[in-house]
Amino acid sequence: MKTFQTNGAFADNYKFLIGSIIPRPIAVISTRNIDGSNNLAPFSFFTAISAQPMIVAFCPMIRSSDGEFKDTVKNILREREFVVNFCTEDNHLKVNAASTELPYGEDEFNFAHLTPMDSEMVKAKRLKESPIHFECVFRDMLCYGNTPGTGSLITGEVKLIHADESVMKDGKIQSHLLKAVGRGAGNDWFKTDSVFQLERLMKAQIQK
Repeated sequence: MKTFQTNGAFADNYKFLIGSIIPRPIAVISTRNIDGSNNLAPFSFFTAISAQPMIVAFCPMIRSSDGEFKDTVKNILREREFVVNFCTEDNHLKVNAASTELPYGEDEFNFAHLTPMDSEMVKAKRLKESPIHFECVFRDMLCYGNTPGTGSLITGEVKLIHADESVMKDGKIQSHLLKAVGRGAGNDWFKTDSVFQLERLMKAQIQK
């Protein structure tokens, strides 16, 4: 087995991260720009943190192109809110288009031919083409540096959930109906259409 040092170029480390931690769910984060226009961007460094309170987190990196925080981060720090939308087989091509690095203030919804819709508790728009929306208020941000490739951890408390009945059964989201799409190494994407059941070896199973 070969060993690799992690004190070299950040791009080398990044390739090990995205090649090892797979598949990664995609948070499609919508925020509001300073002029009130919409911003939309997908992030695959994304996870759940807590169920009560309900906390989710994503990890944007400082842009390698200019060494600045991404627009999503700037908007969250100013507005203190955001919406988490989800990437599926039905919307993944347009979600990918929304990852295009546009000039600040140019609407990714319009660019990717996606549909913004009003939220109920936050000003940021929801993504109509996503079957699930989490309306979030900003909780915390941890920064690990200020150079290109450096990541931050941003957490948000989910205040309101919207879930389309088409992906639910008996009050629970069904994997085969949601048809989530995830990311892998390089340009690899994953479908979630190969599902198997395995009992967890613990006394109490919340997921049942």
